Amino acid sequence: MPTVDVYNLKRDKVGSVTLRDDVFAVEVAKHLLHEVVTAQLASKRAGTSAAKERAAVRGSTHKIYKQKGTGRARHGSIRAPLFVGGGRAHPPKPQDWSRRPPRRVRLAALKSALSLLLGEGRLTIVENLELEAIKTKPLATALAALNAPRQKARVKTLVVDAKDNDKLKLSIRNIEGNLFLPPEGVNVYDLLRHEHLIVSKRAVEQLEARCTREAT
Repeated sequence: MPTVDVYNLKRDKVGSVTLRDDVFAVEVAKHLLHEVVTAQLASKRAGTSAAKERAAVRGSTHKIYKQKGTGRARHGSIRAPLFVGGGRAHPPKPQDWSRRPPRRVRLAALKSALSLLLGEGRLTIVENLELEAIKTKPLATALAALNAPRQKARVKTLVVDAKDNDKLKLSIRNIEGNLFLPPEGVNVYDLLRHEHLIVSKRAVEQLEARCTREAT
């Protein structure tokens, strides 16, 4: 089982924690990561593109002119796609693009993403993410300290803690590129699109409980 250092908000080591092999040390399945991420992105599509067919546009239903004897084409309606203002032929219609991979696939992809971040050194565990007040500046200072090994001015960071941590949730909203999620909301897409994952010690336990509970 991997043993990971635990830090405080100043990045001082305060202890260590042992992580579960079946959650944080599984073999990374890139094909499952691709499958789940593409499914998540497809589910975000609005699917509202639409156009009117000839039955939906305004216009007379009468035949424009008689069928024979005019030397002209045999048109039946001014609402035909051939005419300006007529309906489109085979227009797009609203549709649902969402798809949901099987539960075991989603779970395996989540474990792969967590294992990938840990293996690449992009996971930091913090003893406590409780803030004294709803303030953006102290949190930005803490994130800068925790992100120090990244050697970047701005690091897209995903911060995970219990959903009742309202001070953290409200303080992080003004920091561009950073996101707060509770353990039950952690997903593959958000894990992979952020460069660094910061998790509180209690959130690690909840993540492990979620992964092992869903596996049974």
